[in-house]
Amino acid sequence: MTDRSIGTPIDEAEREMGATLAPRFDANGLVTAVVTDADDGTVLMLAHMDADALARTIKTGEAHFFSRSRRRLWKKGETSGNVLDVETARIDCDQDAVWLTARIRGSGVACHTGARSCFYRRIESGPDGKPRLVHETSR
Repeated sequence: MTDRSIGTPIDEAEREMGATLAPRFDANGLVTAVVTDADDGTVLMLAHMDADALARTIKTGEAHFFSRSRRRLWKKGETSGNVLDVETARIDCDQDAVWLTARIRGSGVACHTGARSCFYRRIESGPDGKPRLVHETSR
């Protein structure tokens, strides 16, 4: 499914202030996508979208991404059942990042580790001054 309307070249004024969706994909054809919980604002995950993933997300209301490791399109929750139902989709001022607010359908976790959010560890300075990771939530 290739949506030719996404990524249509436009001038900078239209990109920044206009009503035309024209994401600025990187050299690999991807934009960064951040997903937050629609109810409490928790950052759930960060992933990447190509034009097809963005088009499918808009069309279906379910979050789709492009897996850089598997080199393919994937629907969040296709194996786990933890589908992300998108409430809003936004794009930043220069159209190189997408922000989705969503609700998790299924068991309520967004991370493949079983944590609600992929950002379940905090970086701190340890007693020896070296960085360490501290788990904030149980998995």
